[in-house]
Amino acid sequence: MAVREILRMGHPILRQRARALTAAEIGDSKLSALIEDMVDTLADSGGIGLAAPQIGIPLRLAIIRIPGGPSRYGEIEEVPLTIYVNPEIEVLDGSEQGFWEGCLSVPGLRGYVERPRGIRVRWLDTSGQPQAAAYQGFLATVFQHEFDHLDGRLYIDRLKDTSKLMFEEEFARFGDPVEAID
Repeated sequence: MAVREILRMGHPILRQRARALTAAEIGDSKLSALIEDMVDTLADSGGIGLAAPQIGIPLRLAIIRIPGGPSRYGEIEEVPLTIYVNPEIEVLDGSEQGFWEGCLSVPGLRGYVERPRGIRVRWLDTSGQPQAAAYQGFLATVFQHEFDHLDGRLYIDRLKDTSKLMFEEEFARFGDPVEAID
């Protein structure tokens, strides 16, 4: 349908708590059109996840597509394109792990963020049917990052040490300073 503009840090919608979709909205053609736009926008951006607030729509809606395979985070399990309506996270393993995160709404930066290692996600699919899945490791981080957008949070809000925020060019040039310190 259409590629939408991705809002950048500083836009007030990115700091609002998004509202839940009603049962009537879930089956509506307007939601289908919005999801198509989100899929097009995600594909155009090269990202792996997109939340509706990132394109200016303060609804509890996110999409995630992870190709899987080898990555800088190790071997990653594939997550086919999935639509998450009104998602909720339950922490299963609160021990923290850290990854260098980036964000389409915070372009050009990477930050080292520690989050719970294991989670369960509950959501509604586009038919309004309840779904659930558990994730560990990097995948748990991806879901927490995307769903933070639904609560008006960006990954930079979760930085424990601002010295671990850097431009992507410096990250590529100098490597992972966390690994160099540890």
